[in-house]
Amino acid sequence: MARGGIGTANGITLQQLRYFVEVAAEGSISAAADLLYVSQPTMSAAMKDLESRVGRALFTRSVRGVTLTEDGTEFLGYARQVVEQSELLEQRYLGRPPSRRLLAVSAQHYSFVVDAFVRMVKASDAAEYAFALRETRTWDIIEDVRTLRSELGVLYRNDFNRKVMDKLLRDSGLAFTPLFRATPHIFIARSNPLAARTHVTLDDLEDLPRLAFDQGANNSFYFSEEILSTRSAKQDIRVSDRATIFNLMIGLDGYTISTGIVSDDLDPSIVAIPLDVDERIEIGWIGHGSMPLTGQAERFVAEMREVVTDFGVELLT
Repeated sequence: MARGGIGTANGITLQQLRYFVEVAAEGSISAAADLLYVSQPTMSAAMKDLESRVGRALFTRSVRGVTLTEDGTEFLGYARQVVEQSELLEQRYLGRPPSRRLLAVSAQHYSFVVDAFVRMVKASDAAEYAFALRETRTWDIIEDVRTLRSELGVLYRNDFNRKVMDKLLRDSGLAFTPLFRATPHIFIARSNPLAARTHVTLDDLEDLPRLAFDQGANNSFYFSEEILSTRSAKQDIRVSDRATIFNLMIGLDGYTISTGIVSDDLDPSIVAIPLDVDERIEIGWIGHGSMPLTGQAERFVAEMREVVTDFGVELLT
């Protein structure tokens, strides 16, 4: 990097770092320029000057926007820390209001994640924010976090997929942090005949439609969101979103297998019934192994821990 400290005439400026963080979050120089009320040529010139000063390409540019290079991903981790610390100083000693909050999360289809996200947004002390929650496929979650489209992701692993998932995360420079371990439950509609049961067996599910989230081109059993994905079923339906899967639970008496944590506020028509199997589901979050979480991401993780605790689930330390 060029000599000179942050904010000096011949070094990297704090403004450039703020611009860089916004461009990385938006994936677009023009979108970041609009949000920060500067012209697109000014933003573009600032990013080219920043790359010139650090002596490395930080972005790959295309007609669809920009993506971070490997150097850009590493640089973003440091830039976020500098910008966050600067904002904390300004709030503490200059009495400035909290700045615009940024956070993107990618997750498998868990209602506790939505619940935690809602709590985080409500608790935000920023007058302006740009948050994103993407419920998506397992492979896409890993890609989102690897490329820093999302700061963290939420997914599960168990004895069946652990080796494959751990290798993929390791090769992507990501680390898995366990959150809790759950006993598998089935999610079904309150109108389902099994809804009154204290527990169910696999035999009880034999004649019911099995509902699962589609994994697209990466439809390997190892990327399935549901355990026991290799077990055959008479009736199989794959869906792409949580609203559809809940509608099919109600309309077809279908079921899916998940953690057992379902919010009555968010999903009042769905209940969770324990499934008698020896399997366990370990839920955790993934992030870049060498990159500390931002304060906003830490708050989201804290909200997830709080939501899980409210359901009586034991946290993993």
